[in-house]
Amino acid sequence: MANRDIRIVLAGPRGKMGTAARNLIANTAHFSLVACLDHKPPTETHFSEEEVPIFTDADRCFSEVETDVLIDLTTPQAAKAHLECALDHHIRPVIGTTGFTDEEIEQLRAKAESKSLGAMIVPNFAIGAVLMMKFSQMAARYFDDVEIIERHHDRKLDAPSGTALKTANLISDVRGEKKQGHQNESETLEGARGGQVEGMPIHSVRLPGLVAHQEVVFGGSGQTLTIRHDSIDRGSFMPGVKLAVETVMATKTLIYGLEQVIE
Repeated sequence: MANRDIRIVLAGPRGKMGTAARNLIANTAHFSLVACLDHKPPTETHFSEEEVPIFTDADRCFSEVETDVLIDLTTPQAAKAHLECALDHHIRPVIGTTGFTDEEIEQLRAKAESKSLGAMIVPNFAIGAVLMMKFSQMAARYFDDVEIIERHHDRKLDAPSGTALKTANLISDVRGEKKQGHQNESETLEGARGGQVEGMPIHSVRLPGLVAHQEVVFGGSGQTLTIRHDSIDRGSFMPGVKLAVETVMATKTLIYGLEQVIE
């Protein structure tokens, strides 16, 4: 890693994740916040960041401010536009939202590699959640039947969560498609068995008071195994944000998920 500071633009600075990210940057010796990118001007939001310009236009921001890394904690739609714009300006993006298709990820990976830039799309920054996904993939080699239950705050827009889908995909890599439950089961209430990924039901809970929680429940003959992770507050995500920023500075491709860089 270079001796100088890593110059960071933060997109989405006003939310709970954005506030935690600003604190992370301020308290990391080799990180420097050089600008914020917001969808509203500070005059409308009463938000301000001392000595740091706030932009509403990504292209203008990246043109005027010398930047190494973009941390994006916005929405899937905004993040996709910001990611492309960052790469166009030779800036390494760290994207903390979901909603990218496999085709989009491959296209963006090709673009990052063509520019020799590191990039990351991270469904979940909590290192404990990444380990939960890895442990679940390990368990799936020995248990064929599994259901995923994810719980999040009621302001979350997407369901199921990107973490749940990523977990299901990792399990699918080592487990063949299987219809679970009774072969003749039926739902008397539509959706009661949850969404399905190759026969794995995923159930989503949205309630105030929650942050981010997931359990993966495996069933076998005479036993069950539950692997669970809980994020109690947004501080749980910051070590993963720091790791992602340092990773994109040292790689020249797009990486999807922290599990790719955690052994």
